[in-house]
Parts: sequence; C-alpha cells; structure tokens
Amino acid sequence: MKKLIIFITVAVLTYTLAVTFKDIPFGENRIGDLNNPGTVSAYYLQKAPEDLHVSNTITAVVVNFRGFDTLGEVTVLFLAATGLASILYRKEDEEEDERITLKSSSLVRTGAKILFPLMLVLGLYVFIHGHLTPGGGFQGGAIIATGFLLMLITYKRFNTNHNVMVWLESIAGLAFVGIGLFGLFRYGSFLQNTGWTGNLNDLVSGGLIPLIYIFIGIKVGTELTNVLDILLKIKPRKN
Repeated sequence: MKKLIIFITVAVLTYTLAVTFKDIPFGENRIGDLNNPGTVSAYYLQKAPEDLHVSNTITAVVVNFRGFDTLGEVTVLFLAATGLASILYRKEDEEEDERITLKSSSLVRTGAKILFPLMLVLGLYVFIHGHLTPGGGFQGGAIIATGFLLMLITYKRFNTNHNVMVWLESIAGLAFVGIGLFGLFRYGSFLQNTGWTGNLNDLVSGGLIPLIYIFIGIKVGTELTNVLDILLKIKPRKN
C-alpha cells in the first residue's frame, strides 16, 4: 500500500510538471531574435532594458522576474548560518578568545592590511554596480566576507563586532523582504520594481533593483563573516 501511494504521488507530480513545462516555450528563439514575445528568453531580453532600464539581464531575472526564488536563496543562507551557530554554540566560560591560526609573518600581515580595504571596496563596487555589470549582492557579499577572512586568519586579535554584524544582517534582510511585500500588496507582484528607472547604463537607474542588491550584499557579507569567525574559534575539546 505504501509503495502504491508513493507511485501515485510521483505520477501526479510528474504529470503536473510535464503539463506546466510543455506550455513554456524554452529555447525556441535564436540568438538576437527579440521579435518573438512568446519565448521566455526574448521576453527577458526585451523587458530588462526597456522597462527596468537594467543592462545586466541576469540581475533583472534574479531580483525582479523571479524575486520569490531569490527570497528563498536568502532564507536558505540565513537558516544555514543560524543552524551552524546553534550547533557550534558554546557557553561563555567555555569560549576561546583566540582563533585557531598560526603566527603570521610581517610580509603576510602587511599584505593583509593592504588587501583588506581594497577587497571591501571591490565588494561594494560589485553589488552597487550589479545592475550594470556582471556581479551582484551574492558575489559582492562573498568578496567582503573573504576580506574579513583574510584578516581573521592573519591576526588572532582581529575581532568583528558580533552585535553590529547581527544588526546589519537583520536590517538588510527586513529591508529586502519589506520592499518585496510592498510591491506585492501595492502592485500585486513580489519585488515589483516601482522606483525611478532612470536611463539605461547610468549608475542611478534600474529603480529599486540596485537598492535590493545592496541589501542582499550586506546580508550575505555579514552572515558569511559571522560563520567564518565562529568556525575559526572552535577548538577541539580536551578529553
């Protein structure tokens, strides 16, 4: 009986997916053919520059056309960071002040001091210009977290303010969800781009999309930095 129920469930899901995807005209247009509005790719390539004034079509798809999916990705990252912090939680009297890292040479320390601000600037540039060039919030946030990782493994006494990181992460996450819900209740579409779109290829363009990517970049950067800091402070318990 159990196998029969599983078989019926899988069959129904397979049929539903087959019917759904059969009506979606994937891959029917050739490269450069933007005159066929019946294809998904042509729709994206047309609407991104015309309606959203966004040069990076991938950004328009990720942040606007499939905003619910991006919300899911951010939620998964948040849950992963929360779960890891919960698993590795230790009482205050059991916590170690220093991270697990070898003493760095003067060359490494000097290089870290030079590279750290440059990596922060690069990360900010990547997600601020995500609507114009390849990149975005996830990539920029990862670059910023990598810069903090460089300092964390170079200097044992380099510490991040956990409370500030948590507040930044929370504010960025709430702002992202708030913008999405505003578009949903006001215009009937989650993350609906309602701002001033400006001129194509201008920094101040794309409506709310650059602002959304900034919030995503801050959230990703702070979450990854906190996770890395926690991992580097965990030491094996003595028997």
